[in-house]
Amino acid sequence: MPIKVKSKPDVSPKRVRKFVKPFLVPPGTKVRLPHGFDPASTGGYNRADGAGAQQILQAGIAVLADYQARLAAQGTHAVLVILQAMDAAGKDGTIRHVMSGVNPQGVDVSGFKVPSADELAHDYLWRYQAKIPARGRIGIFNRSYYEEALVVRVHPQLLEKQRLPDGAAGHEGDDDGIWQRRFREINNYERYLSDNGVRIVKLFLNLSREAQRNRFISRIDEPAKNWKFTAADARERAYWDAYQAAFSDVLTNTSTRWAPWYIVPADNKWFSRLVAAAAIGKVLADIDPQYPTVSTDTKASLDTARRELEAENPPSKRSGKTKNTKKKAGGR
Repeated sequence: MPIKVKSKPDVSPKRVRKFVKPFLVPPGTKVRLPHGFDPASTGGYNRADGAGAQQILQAGIAVLADYQARLAAQGTHAVLVILQAMDAAGKDGTIRHVMSGVNPQGVDVSGFKVPSADELAHDYLWRYQAKIPARGRIGIFNRSYYEEALVVRVHPQLLEKQRLPDGAAGHEGDDDGIWQRRFREINNYERYLSDNGVRIVKLFLNLSREAQRNRFISRIDEPAKNWKFTAADARERAYWDAYQAAFSDVLTNTSTRWAPWYIVPADNKWFSRLVAAAAIGKVLADIDPQYPTVSTDTKASLDTARRELEAENPPSKRSGKTKNTKKKAGGR
């Protein structure tokens, strides 16, 4: 049955945690996409409830804005949102809609494309470290270091460009093969970030192959969307099964207590944005940032400043007339 939406949506931390729980990948879960995760799920809503879902989304965005202001004021934690998905899953739209109500001065969005020669000359995590958000800020990675266990795995020729030492690449399937090592390294890296106040929420936008096909056709048919599509996008569809296997391995091996993955149904954009907002809201609720309280001495100086401000006479009372009034009376 469709979920009935109240006039004032419940976006309390308790309700948000309950809402996102079905999309969480518990640590130790063996994921095998697409089994068990429906890309077309709408969590009990139907299209007729779209307005209700939008109402909840807007209420959630308002809560995010409040949390963000407190996060910035407290200045002890940061939030890193990682978005991974197949092409056309809606990463850009998710960022645009979910973060629409927050202060843009407190959000950093980083997109990572093909690494440069300089980046390839360093370890694979090097280029991401400089983009980790500072305390008090929210950072969003539109694709991330997980590409090193996704696209590089699907296209192993890319690994050759990294010029790893002899034997460092290991062998597929080995207990200490390169992918298993990278999962371990990424988990350790995210644990390090978490221990230093960077809370991580990872969103996999789970798009079906048919929905991707329809979105590609839309990008071809609509001139305003042509720039979003290249022939290479279509060619990557030939690797769909390989990507699904790689994503399954990533989700299985890197969903941890300190940096969990959420598998977000992405066939219906309005619902995927709702889940994304809830997942981000959940990690902010877990931090529960608070506005700092001032010391007794600071409070006393604020009270003094207030008395001085109140003692000032408004300009109209000091002069008897405003500047504009004088000009009108004396000028011709």
